[in-house]
Amino acid sequence: MKSIYHYDKGKLAATEKEFVGEFPLLLNVNGREIATLIASPHDLRFLVAGFLRLQGFVEKVEDFQLLSVCNDFGIARVQIKGELPEKLKPVLTSGCGTGITFTIPQATKGRSDSLAARHFSPAAVFAMMEELARKAEGYRSHGGMHSAAVGDGSIVLYAEDLGRHNTLDRIAGEALLRGIDLAGTMLVTSGRVSTEMVAKCVLLGIQLIASRTSPTDMAVRMADEAGITMIGYVRGGRFELYTHPERLRVDSLEEGCACATGI
Repeated sequence: MKSIYHYDKGKLAATEKEFVGEFPLLLNVNGREIATLIASPHDLRFLVAGFLRLQGFVEKVEDFQLLSVCNDFGIARVQIKGELPEKLKPVLTSGCGTGITFTIPQATKGRSDSLAARHFSPAAVFAMMEELARKAEGYRSHGGMHSAAVGDGSIVLYAEDLGRHNTLDRIAGEALLRGIDLAGTMLVTSGRVSTEMVAKCVLLGIQLIASRTSPTDMAVRMADEAGITMIGYVRGGRFELYTHPERLRVDSLEEGCACATGI
C-alpha cells in the first residue's frame, strides 16, 4: 500500500492504494541471458515456457531439461535441448502486454527533474484527456487501439497504435523530425503506465503523466524518483494523484486519510 491523493471537486484528500504488480524476469537459457520479460508476478513458469515455444526454441515438454523460476531474484533458468541461434534479435511486441528488452529502465532523475518545475491545473488535465478521447477515432471505429498525446492544456502531438508504448515512440519521433521540444509538457494516455513509459517521459522532459487507467507500482516509484507527477483514472471530473502533488494547482489539499471511492 502507498499513500496517494484522491482529487474530487477541487480538493485533494490523502488515501491508501495498492498498485498492479510489474515484475522484471531475467531469462537465462542454456547459460545465456537472452531477454528480460516484463510481466505480472504470477505463473511465471507458464510465461517462460510459452515464450520459448512461440519463439521456436522448443516444440514439446521433452525439449526442456530444466525450467526453474526464482521469484526472489527475478531469474528464470532454463536448459533446453539443442542450441540457441548465435545472434538473437529482440522483437518488441505491439500488443497490450509489454515486450522484451535487454535492459531494464533505471529509476533516475532526468530532464524532468532538472527542468524548472511546471505547474498544471486540473482543468488542463481534463481538457487534454477529453481532447484525446475525441481524437481516438481508431478505438471507436474498430477497437483495440491505444492513444496518447502531449501538450500543455491542448494537444500538440497525438498518436495511436496497437501498443501503448508505440504511441509514445511515435510522438517522440514526430517531435524530433519537426523540431518540437517536449520538455515541460504533459502526456495523456489511454493505457496503463509502466516503467518503460515513465523512462521515455524522463528522456523527453515530460513533467506530468495522466492516464485513463492506472500505473504499475514500479512506474509510480520511478516517476516519484524522477520528479514526474503521475495521475491515473482521469474520468468524470475526478482523478487519483500518486506523485509530486506540489506541481498541481488546486484550491485545497486535505492531508487527512479518506477511504478511496470507486470510479
